[in-house]
Amino acid sequence: MAYTESTMLQLGTRAPEFSLPDTVSGRVLSLADVKTDKGLVVMFLCNHCPYVIHVNPEIVRLSKDYLAKGIGFVAISSNDVEKYPEDSPELMKELAIKLGYPFPYLFDESQDVAHAYDAACTPDFFVFDREMNLAYRGRLDDSRPKNDNPLTGKDLRAALDAVLAGKPVSEVQYPSGGCNIKWR
Repeated sequence: MAYTESTMLQLGTRAPEFSLPDTVSGRVLSLADVKTDKGLVVMFLCNHCPYVIHVNPEIVRLSKDYLAKGIGFVAISSNDVEKYPEDSPELMKELAIKLGYPFPYLFDESQDVAHAYDAACTPDFFVFDREMNLAYRGRLDDSRPKNDNPLTGKDLRAALDAVLAGKPVSEVQYPSGGCNIKWR
């Protein structure tokens, strides 16, 4: 497990388009299908990463809280499933149902979407405002496996609160950290 941090894509970047299969519904979803007029969170996740496993409970809580406020959410797995079969679409679906993900869990087999977002690790979080411009990228909070900091989602929640209020998100943003995306 190699610890990798977010590349911190430039704020203001327009959300890259995508069209990917949702492992749960079987439908192909695009950016237009998941964005809302209030904003969107794009998360790069995978099944096996201990950092994602650690934050999954807060991801579910936070997404339910902010879906109710009109923010869109989508998770994408871009890992090479030949080398990491535990991240296969079938097991993604199984995990999403087991954990109760209230958002689509898309499979980026070509890894083109991860490259377009300059995603580097799992988990990696991107918040886009109502115009689909990048307002936040980085960590959920400062909790990591074995550091004893509580899971609160405070960094991501603060960004979403600002986006909902139509205010600028603080430019003090910390990279997310976790497993590197498993590139081919």
